[in-house]
This record gives sequence, C-alpha cells and structure tokens, in this order.
Amino acid sequence: QVQLVESGGGLVQPGGSLKLSCAASGSFFSINAMGWYRQAPGKERELVASITSGSSTTYADSVKGRFTIARDNARNTVFLQMISLKSEDTAVYYCNADVTGLLGVGSGVYWGQGTQVTVSS
Repeated sequence: QVQLVESGGGLVQPGGSLKLSCAASGSFFSINAMGWYRQAPGKERELVASITSGSSTTYADSVKGRFTIARDNARNTVFLQMISLKSEDTAVYYCNADVTGLLGVGSGVYWGQGTQVTVSS
C-alpha cells in the first residue's frame, strides 16, 4: 500500500503565496508521474500540474507562470509552489502518484486526502 500525505494548505490573501508538499510512503518499486489536482465547490476535479519521473512538467493554462511543480525523488515528495494567488484558486488540492508496486503488486494511481487552499481578503 501507498500513502500520500499533503501539507501546506491554508488561508492566504490574493496575491500571496503558498507551497504545498505531498510525501509518499509505503512499499513500492518506483513512483512514475506525480501530480496536483484541485476541486472547487460545485466543480469537477481538474489537473493543476504534473511531473514525470524525469521531471518533465505539464500545467493547466490557468496556472502557467504562477505555479511551479517540482519533486524530490530521494524523499518521494512532490511540491507545488503557488504565487500570485487568486480567489479562483480556492479549492481542495489533491496530490496523486502513479506507482509501480513491488513485483507489480499494488501498482496504480494513489491519491492523498486533500488540503484546503483558500484565497480571500
């Protein structure tokens, strides 16, 4: 089993910054792509950013130039640095990881429990 634990959410004023972290733990062979998604009230969950094991990145158009995804493979951790935050960034942010299990057992996509980000004055 794989556990993903997010941290770093909170309340911030418009124009402010936050950094989210997500650490993976458990027994697995490798972590492939990792990503951040978000879900605002009444809306579907959407991809915010993703990063491959080789550090290739993808961003939603709405966050390009403001958010940066990075990972520390040695610590099985993915980060999301967010600057110039807007009210429309308010959502629950979830990390996920595409994991290869030991001998293939337990392979799949795992999700964290989510962390609330609220952008408000």
